[in-house]
Amino acid sequence: MILTKTVALALALTTVAPTHEQLRTQLDALVDAKAMTAALALVREDGRDRAMAVGVRDVRSKAPADPRGYFRVGSVTKTFVATVLLQLADEGKLSLDDLVSKHLPGALPEDSQVTVRQALNHTSGVFDYAGAGIPGWSARDYRPRETLYDQTPQELLAVGLSKPPYFKPGQGWRYSNTNYVIAAMLIEKLTGNPYAKEIENRILRPLDLRHTLLPGHRKDLPKPHARGYAPYQGKMVDATRMNPSLEYGAGEMISTTADLATFLDALLGGKLTSGQALKQMRTMENAGQGMGYGLGLQAFPLPCGGKVYGHSGGTFGYLTYALRSDSGRTLVLSGNPYTGETPADALPKVLATAFC
Repeated sequence: MILTKTVALALALTTVAPTHEQLRTQLDALVDAKAMTAALALVREDGRDRAMAVGVRDVRSKAPADPRGYFRVGSVTKTFVATVLLQLADEGKLSLDDLVSKHLPGALPEDSQVTVRQALNHTSGVFDYAGAGIPGWSARDYRPRETLYDQTPQELLAVGLSKPPYFKPGQGWRYSNTNYVIAAMLIEKLTGNPYAKEIENRILRPLDLRHTLLPGHRKDLPKPHARGYAPYQGKMVDATRMNPSLEYGAGEMISTTADLATFLDALLGGKLTSGQALKQMRTMENAGQGMGYGLGLQAFPLPCGGKVYGHSGGTFGYLTYALRSDSGRTLVLSGNPYTGETPADALPKVLATAFC
């Protein structure tokens, strides 16, 4: 859900030869520095996967991390949600320039001029409910009890609407998780099905993504998984169990490196939407520091030329990057942040190792 360290990634990318061992060395260094307890990575190119895991699943048992492990993908969920809305646009169920209020009457203020496109590319101005600082709703500060509460999409949206918008629709760019609460609600209104069911029917089953799920209110991850940790009252606590209803369409999904690589390859390879829809997904707004944000897709410039597309994601205890170059190379990285300081150029070097 939380957009983490992406500005630093864009600024500090450096060219490194793409070798499996070099990538492992870089991830080992993060674990040795206690910046992460575990990291999983998969690089895919020409149908060949190079997968690895470093660190431990659990700081108590010290059991080694499993490269096939499950993890919370956070905001990578947004790319799945946007894909389904683009499919519905391809089917003529809506236009990207429709007002949200056309399809969700009463959900936004009566005079709202927010369009579907503006929700998807974060130019709506709608306040981010996850940054509201309200106990039980904020995804910025870990609170063990509140993180386990059941919450509804309508409650999440109400928190986002409880504060003034950042700007008028279309007059700025500001990342807001509330936009993807709106997007998932649109899917449900247009199809009559839970948005999770539409993702399952339209993406997970056709691509045979057997290790990707939308847990709803279920608090645990399937095994194997590395445990996630978060700071609370001056110490690190186990944050693995949480109620994903806090995240809904903004970031509730669980997956694996292989499944996310398959999804990105299919989406950016043109297998999930029309060519025109994919072109619009890749049409970027300026997100600052050389980065772009399209319709559920981020763009990261590379120092060796070109860009990679995909999404980053962060939630309590988990940090994810799922990115693909137009040459067909894909990197999926999952890490479990811990107490150590992450060097400013560590993650950028990992990306450059994979792509440059």
